[in-house]
Amino acid sequence: MSTYPLIVVVVVLVCLCHMSVAMEEKKTYIIHMAKSQMPATFDDHTHWYDASLKSVSESAEMIYVYNNVIHGFAARLTAQEAESLETQPGILSVLPEVIYQLHTTRTPLFLGLDNRPDIFNESDATSNVIIGVLDSGVWPERRSFDDTELGPVPDSWKGQCESGTNFSSAMCNRKLIGARYFSSGYEATLGPLDESKESKSPRDDDGHGTHTASTAAGSLVQGASLFGHASGAARGMAYRARVAVYKVCWLGGCFSPDVLAGMDKAIADNVDVLSLSLGGRHFDFYSDDIAIGAFAAMEKGILVSCSAGNAGPNQFSLANQAPWITTVGAGTIDRDFPAYVSLGNGKNFSGVSLYAGDPLPSGMLPLVYAGNASNATNGNLCIMGTLIPEKVKGKIVLCDRGVNARAEKGYVVKSAGGAGMILANTAANGEELVADAHFLPAATVGQIAGDVIKKYLTSDPNPTATILFGGTKVGIQPSPVLGAFSSRGPNSITPEILKPDIIAPGINILAGWTGAVGPTGLPEDDRRVEFNIISGTSMSCPHVSGIAALLKGVHPEWSPAAIRSALMTTAYTTYMNGGALLDVATGKPSTPFGHGAGHVDPISAVNPGLVYDINADDYLNYLCALKYTPSQINSIARRNFTCDSSKKYSVTDLNYPSFAVPFPADTGSNTIKYSRTLTNVGPSGTYNVTVSLPDSSVEIIVEPQAVSFTQINEKKSYTVSFTAPSKSPSTNVFGRIEWSDGKHVVTSPVAISWT
Repeated sequence: MSTYPLIVVVVVLVCLCHMSVAMEEKKTYIIHMAKSQMPATFDDHTHWYDASLKSVSESAEMIYVYNNVIHGFAARLTAQEAESLETQPGILSVLPEVIYQLHTTRTPLFLGLDNRPDIFNESDATSNVIIGVLDSGVWPERRSFDDTELGPVPDSWKGQCESGTNFSSAMCNRKLIGARYFSSGYEATLGPLDESKESKSPRDDDGHGTHTASTAAGSLVQGASLFGHASGAARGMAYRARVAVYKVCWLGGCFSPDVLAGMDKAIADNVDVLSLSLGGRHFDFYSDDIAIGAFAAMEKGILVSCSAGNAGPNQFSLANQAPWITTVGAGTIDRDFPAYVSLGNGKNFSGVSLYAGDPLPSGMLPLVYAGNASNATNGNLCIMGTLIPEKVKGKIVLCDRGVNARAEKGYVVKSAGGAGMILANTAANGEELVADAHFLPAATVGQIAGDVIKKYLTSDPNPTATILFGGTKVGIQPSPVLGAFSSRGPNSITPEILKPDIIAPGINILAGWTGAVGPTGLPEDDRRVEFNIISGTSMSCPHVSGIAALLKGVHPEWSPAAIRSALMTTAYTTYMNGGALLDVATGKPSTPFGHGAGHVDPISAVNPGLVYDINADDYLNYLCALKYTPSQINSIARRNFTCDSSKKYSVTDLNYPSFAVPFPADTGSNTIKYSRTLTNVGPSGTYNVTVSLPDSSVEIIVEPQAVSFTQINEKKSYTVSFTAPSKSPSTNVFGRIEWSDGKHVVTSPVAISWT
């Protein structure tokens, strides 16, 4: 029998095998290397990285080589190649890329900055501070980046202004001192950027990056507004600080190799503060690229401020939980944009809107529920193509919030011939009102009002309504109020560390905007504005970044932990009338799991009296307490560190300015001890402790109860013992521990829970 057919079959099978390997999907991985294990045969670590990569794939190329945030590189690999690479000598971990998502005229006055310009020597110290913003880029022509009154760029600056599509290096100046872009990770996964839709350069085609950068450090701009709303003089928190922009976010998201590369360059460029209004899922720190990059920044003395996320009011919804990151939630300010809905039955409801076009005709118009003007099962949501024009023409349409963008619903109504829109919150958003620059007369109302209007629609055979607009109102009380969307604790990785750290203005914030899209960001929006009003923890984060820059200017010697401590221990949780800070999600007092230490107070933070300082070794001990392996710690710290087997590590020993105390449920009486160290950054004095806890079922003992300081930077330690009752209460218990010398009050929130 001839063997020829058999040979053919074998050859075909071999070819098919090779084809299947070749066709196996490649993904981007970030490879962490143990630099100390580099063989002596290599004189450069990049050659070693390349050789390690080529040992598993001849065709693979490095996308990025990282020098500061990690020791390692990014590359495209098959799952099999990644698995093989992980077994090579010197490889700490091979982690798949992650796609992160992007999460003001009145806020300086609201925060007290306009009333006390003497507190921060803006003309001198702050102008030497550089804020690095990792986001969607910048629109450099905006007046927020005017450098007229600024001196030379600080000598410490090592960065660059990169040219690219629609952007030249000449667009940087003494305010916008640097601009870079990072797209290799994005393009490795999704292919080349479509430069007809977004600029392959630092230019911001989205608006988010311009908004956050100008919030943190935008120059003073007279006559700012959005269609006349929120008019006044706009400026960033640290309006004389310098800005360096790192574009890491694109239409498809913010890819972790690019984010890590941006942080890597920002550290090399010598920024003083890093602001990241982005985040993703919850990760252990050794696989969280933002946490890893932030650790390297912290070691260089750079404060990293990150948004907490917009997944509230759900518990355990936080992003950016690493204790070396300052995690920021969002609250309201005392400004609103009221709109009023009047029904044919005489009932009136208050809502919000940024609509600024022609008003509705006088008198009442027919009112229809979107769900009754559609053949689609989700017609109530006013999604594109779901409304029947004959049923909405000339009418006001009630749409339910959810799924698609709020402003898009109005566009859908307008396109179908509707005259106006009432946007009703559902249970997911409750009474939280976020204003939008609608395409047609429209108002957003809370769930309660929405339900009443729907009941009217079903009970009246000829329902009618109209909408009136109230412009801009200031002095709204109570304020601030915790935003319902602001992500909440407890901390899912370390329940003993309270997160978020603090809240800041994040709802209906006016700041600079891109020239590429309209205020709604929708492709159908051909309006162009210099300033826009948007909401999110993305807006609260740069507020804290800018305030941190102010503190850095006054206290250049303070560590990132000292700055965060000053912000936290001087934050407030009550209104001027003594009432407790409210949560819009519940209408009840907010808790430390929502507001952290409280609302930021920059004036008080300049002179906190005492701070809780933390250095890199303290964080390494904390990682030991988490029982991280040597390779996991190396991935974060970029060096060998072995936990001492004879030492007892505890997360309760991390010198954090707050106390989260998780007791095991139903284990009987139990005592947990925390240790803390105070550093004096004020005058000499004796501080006495006060414990406030409404629920007496938990016993708190602080030892000693008084500490005295005679010199600057002197340190004194104390312990706190929390003893739970034999039967756990049905709810969490919240309180505070305060140290005071009669002038300074150093406050730490206490959050006690049973798990």
